[in-house]
This record gives sequence, C-alpha cells and structure tokens, in this order.
Amino acid sequence: MNKIQINLIVYFENPFWVGVFEILNDEMLYISRVVFGSEPKDYEILKFVLVKYDKLRFTQGLDIKSKEKTNNPKRMQREVKKNLLKKGIGTKSQQALSKMREVNKKEKISLRREKNTRVEKHKFELRQQKKMEKHKGH
Repeated sequence: MNKIQINLIVYFENPFWVGVFEILNDEMLYISRVVFGSEPKDYEILKFVLVKYDKLRFTQGLDIKSKEKTNNPKRMQREVKKNLLKKGIGTKSQQALSKMREVNKKEKISLRREKNTRVEKHKFELRQQKKMEKHKGH
C-alpha cells in the first residue's frame, strides 16, 4: 500500500517567511520551497495550498532509507560526536533545496547563453545588412 505524507514547515528566514513542502512517498522525498514574504495567517496558507499547490516545482526524488535503531548507547554517543564534527548542510530538506538551486542555476545559465548567442547573431546580421546597403550605390 502506498503511504504518502505531506508536510509544510513555515519558518522565519530573515527578512521573509518561508514555507517548505515535503512529500514522503515510498521512501522518496520531494521538496519545494516557497517565500511568503510577511508572516502568513492560517487562512492565507490554506488558500495558497488550495490554489497554487499544483504549480509548485518539486525536486527530483531523494532516497530516504529507513533508519536502523541502535541500542548501544556508547555507539550512539560516538556517532553523535562524529556527526557533530562533520561540516555541511544538516537535513535532507536542506540538501534537496540546495540541489534544486543548482539545477535551477544550470538552467538559467543555459538559457542566458542561448539568449546571448541569438543577440550576437542578430547584431552580426544587422552589421552585414548595413555593409551591403553601403555598397549598393557603387
């Protein structure tokens, strides 16, 4: 049986309020981030979910493996110490958001590159046309 869990976490990220939608489906995690601006009221969040939920762009699914319970307290203590020494983004949601930012950045770069090539080609064609017009009279 498919079990789908959807969470919305709203928090303050200076200077705006941000919402993070998390969908957990068959050990896959999908994330989407929304900036609300000012502090949203409950009815504003409900309206957003009802009207704009289908337009959200979610990340590609991340594998979430079920956690194995460790009963040995010394092992748990060592693992906690080891994890605290590691530097980096903490939660799976944050990792998914950073991955989404990277994908969006690559898309924007490719679109910008295509636009620049079109503009350069158009400028070149205008220069060639102007050259041809100069030589018509001679």
